[in-house]
Amino acid sequence: MSTGTTTRNSPDPAPTGPATPGGPPAGLAMAVVAMSAVQLSSALAVPLFDRLGALGTAGLRLAWAGLLLFVAVRPWRGGPARRDLGWCAALGLATAGMMVFFMLAIAHLPLGTASALEFLGPLAVSLFGPGRGRGVWTVLAAVGVLLLTEPWHAGGADLVGVAYALAAACCWAAYILLTQRVGDRVTGLGGLAVSMPVAGIVGLLVGAPSLWGRLDWTALLVVLGLALLSPLLAFTLEFLALRRLTVSAFGTLMCLEPAVAVPAGMAVLGQVPGLAPAAGVALVVAAGVGATRAGARPGPDVPSPA
Repeated sequence: MSTGTTTRNSPDPAPTGPATPGGPPAGLAMAVVAMSAVQLSSALAVPLFDRLGALGTAGLRLAWAGLLLFVAVRPWRGGPARRDLGWCAALGLATAGMMVFFMLAIAHLPLGTASALEFLGPLAVSLFGPGRGRGVWTVLAAVGVLLLTEPWHAGGADLVGVAYALAAACCWAAYILLTQRVGDRVTGLGGLAVSMPVAGIVGLLVGAPSLWGRLDWTALLVVLGLALLSPLLAFTLEFLALRRLTVSAFGTLMCLEPAVAVPAGMAVLGQVPGLAPAAGVALVVAAGVGATRAGARPGPDVPSPA
């Protein structure tokens, strides 16, 4: 789950301001590493489910990220105005839902399948936003979902996992829209430093029953490492990448995230997709790239990834 999707409906100006070291090639590398960090951290979280539960793992990861961002950014010093706190809190709720439902989804589904289904959220924002000529991408996405779920097989995909992944997709769509609103109203990382602690509190409330009696220092440190990998490292790299790439180039790269999830699931979890699910992931990625290139958010300014 990547914050870079917040720019998929944005305009495509060239990066402005002083020259940044490395230019577009460095931005490309940062975006790829950020996507890899998101999916690798998700794959590494799965073995913790037997110990902490999916809800406990998600809640603890959100709590660490919220605490670290709150301390590092210190939003009480020049952070969001009081009138914007409600939007930041709503963004925190969407963030918590996105993480919690996705963790529940990958407890039932292969990482690549869950990631592709969750990607339907930002894809829907692109498909139903301003712009024309995107019917073909809707069809591609629909065919991709059919291949991912394989309803023609007895049982098909785990329906509970599919429901969790679609719930995560809805939260991701809300996250994108709310991030655009917060990014327009709050400069820098102040909005993120308020929303992430809200997400952490919600995540801990939801995950507390799973953590009760199971938590020790080893688990705390392991989840801290996952939180450092994503969202903290991923968010930072995406922020830096946006200073080196146009937003449409960055958004197109982020559409490849479901494809990155497949090798992550294979390498860490031994999840080798069948032919139909692999084709489904490819079609969803193609639909995302096509929809992203077909539409643009009006306005001249490049929004902050926060």
